[in-house]
Amino acid sequence: MRIGHITTAVLLIALVSPPAHCQTDWPMYGHDDSSNRYSPLTQINTGNVAGLTRVWTYHMATAAPANTTQPSARPANASQPGSASRSATPGSAPVQRSRGQLYSEATPIMIGNVLYMSTPYHSVIALDAETGKLLWNYQLDTTQASERGVSYWPGDGDAPSSIIFGTTDGRLWSLNAATGKPNSNFGENGSINLLEGITNGVARPRLDVSTPPPIYKNLVITGGRTQESPSKGPSADTRAWDLHTGKLVWRFHSVPHKGELGNNTWPENGWQARGGTNVWGFMSIDEKRGILYLPYGSPTYDFYGADRQGDGLFGNCLVALNVETGKLVWYFQVVHHDMWDYDLESAPVLMDVKQHGKTIPAVALISKDGLLFFFDRRNGKPIFGVEERPVPASPIPGEHSSPTQPFPLKPAPLGPHSFSPQDIADVTPEQKAFCTNLLATEGGMASGGPFTPYGNKLTVVMPGSLGVANWGGMSFNPKLGYLFINTSYIGDVGKVAPNTVSKDPAYRRTSPWGTYGRFWNNDKFWPCQKPPWGELWAINVNTGDVAWKVPFGQIKELEDKGVFGTGTLNFGGSITTAGGLIFIAASNDQIFRAFDAATGKVLWSTKLETGAYVTPITYRAANGKQYVVLAVTGGSYYDTTSGDAIAAFALP
Repeated sequence: MRIGHITTAVLLIALVSPPAHCQTDWPMYGHDDSSNRYSPLTQINTGNVAGLTRVWTYHMATAAPANTTQPSARPANASQPGSASRSATPGSAPVQRSRGQLYSEATPIMIGNVLYMSTPYHSVIALDAETGKLLWNYQLDTTQASERGVSYWPGDGDAPSSIIFGTTDGRLWSLNAATGKPNSNFGENGSINLLEGITNGVARPRLDVSTPPPIYKNLVITGGRTQESPSKGPSADTRAWDLHTGKLVWRFHSVPHKGELGNNTWPENGWQARGGTNVWGFMSIDEKRGILYLPYGSPTYDFYGADRQGDGLFGNCLVALNVETGKLVWYFQVVHHDMWDYDLESAPVLMDVKQHGKTIPAVALISKDGLLFFFDRRNGKPIFGVEERPVPASPIPGEHSSPTQPFPLKPAPLGPHSFSPQDIADVTPEQKAFCTNLLATEGGMASGGPFTPYGNKLTVVMPGSLGVANWGGMSFNPKLGYLFINTSYIGDVGKVAPNTVSKDPAYRRTSPWGTYGRFWNNDKFWPCQKPPWGELWAINVNTGDVAWKVPFGQIKELEDKGVFGTGTLNFGGSITTAGGLIFIAASNDQIFRAFDAATGKVLWSTKLETGAYVTPITYRAANGKQYVVLAVTGGSYYDTTSGDAIAAFALP
């Protein structure tokens, strides 16, 4: 199963009761360092959530300069969600946003009655948590702040409380939380250049800090998003920085150097200047044990790896580090020699698993391929077992695909991992005809089971690179012992062919619709396999069994024809509360919902002005009222409507 253990002692940190603000505020993206996105608040609960109403709205465009336009944050071949320009898909021209049509994937945080959030208008803002009134606005020049939010550091006697975030031009910023002004002692006038020391001689290196960086004591930890192609590029090492000064404290090589553990999983010189192998998603921290958990993405190039023969550590690995020193504690690789862009990207979720009268400190991990793993977070041992199973070999010249891939014994895969012509969607005669014709492209597409490689003819790969799960990730309710995951099911179509544009890589993924062909009807955003196309799951973490699952999202056009339970594609995440609720938007029907966490029953819903492809938060403000807040801007891959709202809901 290719698990690695390191015997280096882990620094034990004394367990401290959580600060009072953690009980009422939402001080970081995942609510706390465990990333369980669980609030202990109960004012809004299963008995009264039906009365939830919108109480204020803040329009982000009101604080933006009149000439603000969407920054060019993602190139056309970026693999992370949100890039409209790369959505070339079967059935129509790519989905494009109009000029000025901005969108947000950001989740605000709330500390001390103040909301902090990055906006798509080149800014970071602070709002009154009770009214939505703007308190301050820090305007960047041409770069964009972390698209999924910001982090908060409480400061100490030597530095003020601060808002920390990265940018699309590879900088890390520190702002005074009270004033919104840069902290002059941090780096150079409030920011540091994260590209220094990692460019590998690349002329135009890219590093985009797309998620809020975690903070531990006086350290801020950074990963980032680098280029998908060519194979060689800037290093995506994980680094820790001193929050007082911005000076580097430690650096972990995501691609092991000569003499380091894992270097032998790369060919000679194949590790040098390797791109990808990065943490572009969310990290988590076990504060008690001083362990940092890192979900690494795939090495470049994503779909052809002749120059990276071998497993390629630490690509597609969950890596545990000593957070104080950056030293390796353990690792587990969930995809060997990735050829599908099956990144790890959502936050590892920390919880306790109870088995046979014992409590196991655990970490749950899901990747784009929809396989859910549970590990003992002290040593990386699988809790429910993992086995290596044979998978198809790649037919592409020079490729060295892994003969096996790891599969957890429990739970079963979340969503389909195969496709055959019998699975064509037949929700309407028109959809069946469209998808049947699509499958016949270029003499008929190939297809198969789990980890089917892209071959030398068009192939349906299920799931595709958008994933069963993506950065929206999971939430965990400790009262129930349930882990919640919203899933989408859409395949990709493509083949691997000689690269006629560049020698690096020698072969590239391609299709008649561009690099990223999707197996869907792009006119309607309906996938071409039978539904469901989106579901919400509850997994019992103590048994690994499915507690419940329900279709997630509605398609009114199909329901009007008598077709129900299809679910929809969705991006974004859930939160859960001690009031027995799950709050989630994410679905492309533009509906915000509250579910009963114990049963999966919808208890409340409201139609938004556009989609909200984000994760919400909930908090209790100084006035004693509990609020639920999220950004509502449209966007994602399948929503051309736009908005600029931050919306707050509460009981009357």
